[in-house]
Amino acid sequence: MNAAPANTAAMDPRWASVLARDPRADGTFVYSVSTTGVYCRPSCPSRHARPEHVNFHACAADALQAGFRPCRRCRPDEPSVAEQHAALVTRACRRIETAERPPSLGALASAAGLSPYHFHRVFKAVTGVTPKAYADAHRTRRLRDALQEGVRVTDAIYDAGYATSARFYEQAEQVLGMKARTYRGGGAETRIRFALGQCSLGAIVVAASDKGLCHIALGDDPEHLLKELQDRFPKAELVGGDVQFEAWMATVVGFVESPRSGLALPLDVRGTAFQQRVWQALREVPVGETVSYAEIARRIGAPQAVRAVAGACAANTLAVAIPCHRVVRNDGALSGYRWGVARKRTLLAREAQA
Repeated sequence: MNAAPANTAAMDPRWASVLARDPRADGTFVYSVSTTGVYCRPSCPSRHARPEHVNFHACAADALQAGFRPCRRCRPDEPSVAEQHAALVTRACRRIETAERPPSLGALASAAGLSPYHFHRVFKAVTGVTPKAYADAHRTRRLRDALQEGVRVTDAIYDAGYATSARFYEQAEQVLGMKARTYRGGGAETRIRFALGQCSLGAIVVAASDKGLCHIALGDDPEHLLKELQDRFPKAELVGGDVQFEAWMATVVGFVESPRSGLALPLDVRGTAFQQRVWQALREVPVGETVSYAEIARRIGAPQAVRAVAGACAANTLAVAIPCHRVVRNDGALSGYRWGVARKRTLLAREAQA
């Protein structure tokens, strides 16, 4: 007599999300229970059904069509808490971006219908930064855009939402990486040393300011890499590397070829507060290991900011020094890479062997 077929629900990887009541799985599928006639979202707090009574559905509409009704506890036919929070935070972000002056925490919380404490927690969970940090980052973007368009420094400061110019000048070099007038001039008066070379991954350009390495890029065309550097610092003084810088270049190339050698050189890292948190988390990933975007989001205390983490990885301009190539999808598959997926694959294989 043939044995009964194994139950598919317990063998389905989605069952683990149900057992863990994982809210991150909400919106990706629902499950129905034949003994109760209801369907639930993965995070449903109800007592777990036996797996032989469970079936999975791609969406609520499929479960309804199969004759199941929505659970009254988790309400899978309504937006999830995460979706509600995301919509709420999106509205708050638009409010920040359109205001002449950054709105207070109390004003944002009141508009969202939450207490300031609760709103602060929800906003940080979704975006990875506090409302103040988000407002500061947006203000910085407005200032940079205005300066690049040639607006007078004083006008750009007030138009961006700074209450006083003194407040801005206290943070100018940290925010822009250089003085405001220098930034307005496209990096004029800034001296950038650089060198072009070859490594096993193709052409490589390495550049440094007085503070440290500020640009590392990989590619097939050396001229394209140089143009990319010039476009980033259009009016900076680009100077061919001297003997000391050639030694830095050799160190970077050696690090590409042998990751375990380390890169004991100073970095001039320029980015928003959120980007810098992501990049620091990436630098803490050991050679030979990989992490998912979701894991990096959890490590920086912003588990719902997975897309923002991916954006920070894409904005990285220091190849290998900030190892965004060590970030993969949840299923282990390679995702995009600024300098080519083939190079990412080679880097990971080389690090795994090391």
